[in-house]
Amino acid sequence: MPQIGAAGTPVSHISQAHADRVEVRGRDLTGDLMGRLSFTEYFHLLLTGDEPTEEQRYFLDLLLIAIAEHGMMPTNVAARMTLAADPASLQGAVAAGILGCGPVILGTSELCAQLLEQGRARVDAGEPVDEVGADLAKRIREQGGKLPGFGHPVHRPLDPRAERILELADQRGVSGPNVALARALRDGVREAWGRPLTMNVAMPIAAVMLDLGFPAAAVKSVPILARTAGLLAHLAEEREQPIGFLMAGAAEEAIEYEPPSER
Repeated sequence: MPQIGAAGTPVSHISQAHADRVEVRGRDLTGDLMGRLSFTEYFHLLLTGDEPTEEQRYFLDLLLIAIAEHGMMPTNVAARMTLAADPASLQGAVAAGILGCGPVILGTSELCAQLLEQGRARVDAGEPVDEVGADLAKRIREQGGKLPGFGHPVHRPLDPRAERILELADQRGVSGPNVALARALRDGVREAWGRPLTMNVAMPIAAVMLDLGFPAAAVKSVPILARTAGLLAHLAEEREQPIGFLMAGAAEEAIEYEPPSER
């Protein structure tokens, strides 16, 4: 895999605009794609270079819907407050929200995919999946780390989004070795932590995408795209019913100022 930032071959396989047409992944945008593909299918084509199978399209739709909106999360708060400060900068407000997509919010699914790939290598080498799940959870616990995809401040004992994804994956026969490993990790967490922790939506997103053939590097793109849609909804509402400054004022009131003590 080429190092990010390193110089590469000056070639792109995504798109080229010509005077009379636009070509995308070797297809005619207006003569073929427009009117035939849904946006989800088009996103898959852009991301991977291939049109999705029916199951890839179905679950990409499902996962985008699952993660697009979750109330007044920091991403939405940041976007609303940015638009309040600069009402003309819709793009800046969207960017402000997306910039918070990291290992705590939204970006967790990428960490889940990396953990699943690590565990899958051991399973593929012959280790039982339940033992791999238990060992991974135990090691992370002993090291004082946090297991990505587990724990949630609101959804307890279950994350309804995660459970619905797993339910539909089972029903449609796409649950594969990564979903099995995710479930083994859930059992391992219960043993390592001495109590069950909520499997949050990030873990099934990663597991199902990997079982459907998506590369691990593509997993983070789903919450980013999905949350962009949610941000645009919040920003449309912010323009009609501004609350950005109300949130800023509430934050000011909630934080007590303490002057530094004399040295």
